[in-house]
Amino acid sequence: MTIAAIDIELSAPVNLRDLGGIPVAGGALREGFAIRTDDLAYVTDEVAEQLVGDGLTAIIDLRSPLEVGVTGRGPFAAHAVSYHHLPLIANVGESMAAERPSFSHEAMGQMYVNMVESAAPQLVTALNIIAYTPGTTAFHCAAGRDRTGVLAAMLLLVLGAADDDIVADYALTGDNMAAIMRRTRPVMAAMWKAFGFDPEADDATSSLLEGSMAVSMSLLLATLRERHGDALAPLRAAGLSEATVARLRERAVAA
Repeated sequence: MTIAAIDIELSAPVNLRDLGGIPVAGGALREGFAIRTDDLAYVTDEVAEQLVGDGLTAIIDLRSPLEVGVTGRGPFAAHAVSYHHLPLIANVGESMAAERPSFSHEAMGQMYVNMVESAAPQLVTALNIIAYTPGTTAFHCAAGRDRTGVLAAMLLLVLGAADDDIVADYALTGDNMAAIMRRTRPVMAAMWKAFGFDPEADDATSSLLEGSMAVSMSLLLATLRERHGDALAPLRAAGLSEATVARLRERAVAA
C-alpha cells in the first residue's frame, strides 16, 4: 500500500514535553533525560536546531513503516542525531476494524494492552536506547499520544512512578488534541484514504476530544496487572534486564 504524494507544511510540535519533574523512585525525573512529542519528521529547521542545541542526541520513531515512508526523518537528517525506527504497530491499516475503527477511550486502552503484549521487544529496545544514550532521547509517533504514551508509561513504570502520575502525564495530551489533529490532518487524511476510509466523512477520531483520556491509560495499567501480576511482565519476558532498569534509574533521577 502506498500513500499519494502530499504537501506537508513544516511546523513546531504541539504535544512536546520533557518528562522531567515527574516523581519516581528515589526522587524526581531530571529534565533533559527524555522527551515525548508528536511527529518530529516535519518540524521546522529552527525547532530541530533548538532541540539539538539543548542536548538531543537520539530519536526513537514509533511510527509504522508506511508513515515513515511518507515523511522520512525530516530536518533531523541533517544533524548528528541517532535515529531508531521501532514501530509499535507494523501495519496501521490491519490494526483498524474492517469497516470503521473505534476511537473510544476504552477501545484505545485495549489497543495499548495489545501493543505492550505484541510489541514488547520494541519497547525493551527503546528502553535500552534511552538508558544508554549519552544525552536527551526524544520519542514520538504521529500525535504523541498513543504509541508515545505507551512507551512513556513503560519508562515511568520502570523508574518507579506511581500510577496516578503516569496517568496524569498521559492525560496532559487531552488539552492538545485539537491542535494535534490540525497539525497531523494532511498526513492522516492521506492515510485514511489509502486504507479505504473517506477522510471527508464524519471523523471517527472526533470522539478523542470527548471525555477523559485518563480512562485509556488506567485501563492499560489495570489490565496488565490483572493478566500478568506485574505490569512490566511482558517486557521482562522480552528481555528487560535488571541492569537496564538500574541504568535507567541511575541516569534518570535528579540529584
